[in-house]
Amino acid sequence: MVQLTRSFVISRMFFMGFLISGAAFAQTSPIESVSAASSTIDAAAPDDAVGQAIQATLEPLRSAFPPLLTSRRHQRVDVSRVVLDFYMHRNYRAAWTDDRDVVQLLKSLEDTRIDGLTPTDFRITELAQAHESLMAAMPSTAQRAMFDMAATRTFITALLQLRRGKVDPSRLDIHWNFDPAGGGAREDMDNLFAALDAHDVARAFAEAPPQEEIYRNLREGLARLRQVRDAGGWPKVTEGQSLKPGMDGVAVGQLRARLVAGGYLDPHLAKKTGYDDKVIAAVKKYQTEQYLGADGVAGAATLAALNVPVEARIDQVRVNMERARWLLYKLQGTFVIVDIAGYKVAMYRDGLPIWRSRVQVGKPVRSTPVFQAEITYITFNPTWTVPPTILKQDVIPKVQNDPGYLAANRIRVLDREGNVLDPSDVDWSNPRGIHLRQDAGPDSSLGQVVIRFPNDYAIYLHDTPHRELFAKTVRATSSGCIRVENPLQLVELLFNDPVRWNSAGIQKQLANGRTENIQLPVKVPVLLAYWTVDLSTDGRVTFKPDIYDYDARVLQGLSQPTKLPPLDLRRAEIPLVVTGQGNQP
Repeated sequence: MVQLTRSFVISRMFFMGFLISGAAFAQTSPIESVSAASSTIDAAAPDDAVGQAIQATLEPLRSAFPPLLTSRRHQRVDVSRVVLDFYMHRNYRAAWTDDRDVVQLLKSLEDTRIDGLTPTDFRITELAQAHESLMAAMPSTAQRAMFDMAATRTFITALLQLRRGKVDPSRLDIHWNFDPAGGGAREDMDNLFAALDAHDVARAFAEAPPQEEIYRNLREGLARLRQVRDAGGWPKVTEGQSLKPGMDGVAVGQLRARLVAGGYLDPHLAKKTGYDDKVIAAVKKYQTEQYLGADGVAGAATLAALNVPVEARIDQVRVNMERARWLLYKLQGTFVIVDIAGYKVAMYRDGLPIWRSRVQVGKPVRSTPVFQAEITYITFNPTWTVPPTILKQDVIPKVQNDPGYLAANRIRVLDREGNVLDPSDVDWSNPRGIHLRQDAGPDSSLGQVVIRFPNDYAIYLHDTPHRELFAKTVRATSSGCIRVENPLQLVELLFNDPVRWNSAGIQKQLANGRTENIQLPVKVPVLLAYWTVDLSTDGRVTFKPDIYDYDARVLQGLSQPTKLPPLDLRRAEIPLVVTGQGNQP
């Protein structure tokens, strides 16, 4: 038996390239050929009848596509390609001849529910019944081959869903560009295939999901919410009237019970009915964690959030576990990450957080896109060229209503060649061939600095004069770009040069007043991500408003059944053409 010298890791690189098709949003991707040096393609042994049957069944796939399974440009690929490669590299030997492996597989498939997946996707009952049939009778060669291929397909499908998700995010969001890097696919596949030979199926499933603490906390949170559901759910609080400090009565008693059930109030205080200081503190904590504005009053928004059914919160956690499977592999080394729905940004160095700040993000009608890029340079004392959408929808109406608007905001009118025009010479009822540029200055729309990461969406991080908006709980206030509360701190960290680009050096650069682009010595990855859960300091899952209504489509994808072929051993047949050594008839 092949023993694994390291913990079985279905590594990030492998799952960047080998992700499942058959989920609702997946499709076959272009593929690249395998060089002769990188693979050995042999036939089943002459005395291996089951192997011969497996090879005959898979033979049409070899002519459909070469065995290495994906291009670096794509994330998703038909799982049949993985199955073919699996058997080719074991000379088509059956993989599930040990009943212990099958038992582990069935148990592990059932346990995928703890990761928010749907065990029935994997046709566990069919697989178990087929296994029992094989043990109870003398199965034919064709039946043994059919079962083996079905078990392998299910094994690979489940592991791939656990590692990098069931739903293809690129089919949900046209901006999605978290493309995987290539490399190491053969070695990673060998690790996967070795799990069966090592009789380590359960361990393979244990190590397939992300191993980061955030994912473990989400899994634990999901389990706790399911316990609440199974116990009957959370107590409901009567809506229709705001509950305020000093009040007493049945509704306040319901509120206290709900706060106890959520872990916000001491259980010994559940039976009281007064809105006292303990309740005020608990409500404020709940409001803070739910992005509701912590005033201590259980108003309409707070009561509505408290009354969200636990089943809906379970689905919300499942959606975000899926997002974790999409993204957690990216969170390594040095990077900046924007939590769009959480209105915050953080910088990590060597995988550890070193800085955080509040941000303002795009309004729902001008949402901040989800994508990745690299921060390459900083613009000091930036001018601002008004984007076309803002020009048409925001600025031109203001100019029409107030002819002095442009001068008051230091905005110049330019023609296509960049020549400055007199605003009075422009027909503002139908302006053509112009663009507007705001002069640099601390009160300009971009403030003192812009943090640039070239992308197709004209999105960047920047300073802002609208600092009062950082005090708001809901900060979806921009036209798509990300306004940062403490951008100069981030600039200093990005340069990572305590001699030239310390705080004093940055202030000196700003003081000269010139608009200037300064390249970073090292590019820094930036990820604009979307999550609708948070984790409290004690690991409890808390919930954010889904400001862009993205959760529903992810949940829909999770709810779509995985397209695995049915398993009916009565229909097992060996193809008429069976190839032998060297593909000879």
